[in-house]
Amino acid sequence: MSVVYEGHVIWAQVDANMHLRHSAYADFAAQARISMLETLGLDFKVFQHLKMGPILFREELQYLREVGLNDTIKIESVLTKSRADGSRWSIRHELYRGDGVKAAIIQVDGAWIDLMKRKLTALPEDLTQKFMTLPKADDFVLE
Repeated sequence: MSVVYEGHVIWAQVDANMHLRHSAYADFAAQARISMLETLGLDFKVFQHLKMGPILFREELQYLREVGLNDTIKIESVLTKSRADGSRWSIRHELYRGDGVKAAIIQVDGAWIDLMKRKLTALPEDLTQKFMTLPKADDFVLE
């Protein structure tokens, strides 16, 4: 099982070759992550109150097929790795075109940052428990 985000490719997201530009894949994956966190009640109001938020260390994109203007996309997101306390994590996004063809795989490694101290932190225990309920990949690794 995964968390699914759906979107639509607009003019501003295509390049001179008339397909989805490279940075738009990362934008769609970021929106999918934000939507995934919101399903747990971890929205930006919560992060603002806690003065913390998600931060990425690595983002890797594997392009498989072209995605064009006005295409619809679906992104399936799963947790692939996490520390037991949820303080560091990895998420895999698989992006599909409207015709069901897998077009890209976006893998990210991240953590939580305290926005006041500018240092890595962990979620409060109750939110960690929610975070750890995210759908996990078949190859999920608990560190």
